[in-house]
Amino acid sequence: MKLTNKMATAVILLCLVLLTYRPEITAASDDKQENEVRLFLNKLYKQRADALINRNMKQLESYYVNGFKVSMHAYRNEENRTNYLNEWASKRAIKLVKADSDIRIVRLKLSNDTAKISLVQSLKVDYSYLNKYVPVQSFGIGTEHFITLKKVDNDWKVYKEWYLDPLDENPNKIAATEDGLSPSVKYEQKLVDGKRYRRARAVEYANKYAGTAWGAGNNHRYNRKYADYSGRGGDCTNFASQVVGDEEEGGGLPKTGGWRYFSKKGGSEAWIRTDSFYNFLVYSGYGKLLARGNFRDIVAPSAKYPNGALSQIHPGDLIGYIISGSDVDHFSVVVGFDDYGYPLVNSHSADRYRVPFDLGWDQHTKYLLVHIKDH
Repeated sequence: MKLTNKMATAVILLCLVLLTYRPEITAASDDKQENEVRLFLNKLYKQRADALINRNMKQLESYYVNGFKVSMHAYRNEENRTNYLNEWASKRAIKLVKADSDIRIVRLKLSNDTAKISLVQSLKVDYSYLNKYVPVQSFGIGTEHFITLKKVDNDWKVYKEWYLDPLDENPNKIAATEDGLSPSVKYEQKLVDGKRYRRARAVEYANKYAGTAWGAGNNHRYNRKYADYSGRGGDCTNFASQVVGDEEEGGGLPKTGGWRYFSKKGGSEAWIRTDSFYNFLVYSGYGKLLARGNFRDIVAPSAKYPNGALSQIHPGDLIGYIISGSDVDHFSVVVGFDDYGYPLVNSHSADRYRVPFDLGWDQHTKYLLVHIKDH
């Protein structure tokens, strides 16, 4: 059929109208999908937080793709961390009271029935003691998640997920004390700055820049003056060096040739590497090794430390962790004690804020208690 000029004009106008509205339809569809994804993620992380307390894993099953190996692996990871946290609490005469989760979506990419997301979670956990009346205590953990969702039967499900989880340990290998109680340290000194080491400011720095963990300051951001080594082996030692060495806000220990941070090049080997940092501390005279041993070794009374080596630790000191062998795997900063006397630490990779020092570790972990000398 031959088109008349009037018909041709009408067809052109119709095409223009369709072209004009198509992006709006697509945008509306994308907005709807994105809202669905955001709603799903908020529900998922809230349910996970609840499961940490009530141990009802059944409430999480519907969020995963039953029968898919990678999805079931993600589910079992949540089951394992729930078991670990509760078994740790039972061995410390602690009762978990409440958990609150807050997430911040960093990136969200939609493609048909798939959503790829990176987000950070700030988790707050409240706990109380079974054998002594003290107010409810709280600690915070921050984790960065990479998660893929798929739409199955018109519902979003977790297809796969990865994140560095400080609670992903074997719940059957948690160290126990002789009396089945939590370790308690009596620290009644006033936290002050020394001549060489500003201990009080070091603790303030550790609390301000504890990253994504609940409770941390600086809007949950690291100190941008320093590089972030999270994707290059971990940022824990870089953070510990900042805490004790930052001259503006931190402990202000004088930099040396082998231990320093360069604004353009980054940290030296001793600044960012766990073993090099440990060796620097003990051989430079900046630090003193109080004790090295497993959990029972450092909490049990000894001839040298009648109240246990852990009783000698001060806020602003450091704890190194060895998983196996002799290499140091992690560093955290002692920031104080809860109302019962349990030593609490902050760290990066994964981010922790006022967390009991042994949470996330097992009976085979070796601890290095390093006292930073004030003078």
